[in-house]
Amino acid sequence: MQASLEQRALKLSIVMTLIVSSLGVTFGLLSGSQSILFDGVFSTIDAAMSALALLVARLAIREASQRFQHGYWHLEPLVAALNGSILILLCFYAFLNAIQGLMEGGNVLDFDVAIGYAVVVSIVCFSMTFYQKRINRRAGSEFVRIDMHSWLMAGLITAALLVAFIIALLMEGTAVAHWTPYVDSLLLAVLTVCLIPVPIGIVRRAMKEIFLIAPSDIDREVHVAMEPVMQREGLLQYFSHVAKAGRGHYIEIHIVTAPDFAAGQGISVLDEIREQIAGELSVPAERRWFTVAFTADPRWA
Repeated sequence: MQASLEQRALKLSIVMTLIVSSLGVTFGLLSGSQSILFDGVFSTIDAAMSALALLVARLAIREASQRFQHGYWHLEPLVAALNGSILILLCFYAFLNAIQGLMEGGNVLDFDVAIGYAVVVSIVCFSMTFYQKRINRRAGSEFVRIDMHSWLMAGLITAALLVAFIIALLMEGTAVAHWTPYVDSLLLAVLTVCLIPVPIGIVRRAMKEIFLIAPSDIDREVHVAMEPVMQREGLLQYFSHVAKAGRGHYIEIHIVTAPDFAAGQGISVLDEIREQIAGELSVPAERRWFTVAFTADPRWA
């Protein structure tokens, strides 16, 4: 159910992103606006990354294979890092173009066309934000969450463009009309500065998972779950290792016991301990690689 919701949300996002990107490129060329053209190109890349995310999302729900014995979860942060890196480079390139435009005196826009674009795209972006927020309450997908934030950011930026275009239109025929050619380049510079924190945040989160940095919340859960088990069962010590890759969580716990622990009780005692620990973890069973090992020799822990 969650996987189908995720894929449905991503498919719709790809279609709507392609529509928005085509509008951006078309209206950008018609109005002569670099900021609108940048918005269209940004959306085109975002659509390509959403398509790649959809492919990885389908792989992530598959069972492990002979070649990928830990499954496909590790592909998710790789795709997120690629997505964010490309968008960072695009923002940097667009910012340089904006500075060059300001130095060269800006350019004249058709504000009526630009305002029409901003109105339509703002409505689309905010509608997609609310739709994906509602879907992700049930899907719980990192990809949908990232996509939802992208739509929200796009909506806020486009709304800001709308306000700026209206102000620039009102400036025409006034004493400050000579500043209107600079509006587009200035908007492009502001647009890139406002957008770039989004891909930087995506890359930062993805790199944490690529480098297997332990998620503090899951690490804390493991320690909380182990404390009563250690006291109740009289275990000596334990060593835990946690990591996150996409939707997958890798949790390993090595418990040191006395040499005669569970003597005469059988292996069922060990399985009961595993059940007790697993019951205290918030990560669903289908999204974790969970291992609990027992040894009487600390060298193997």
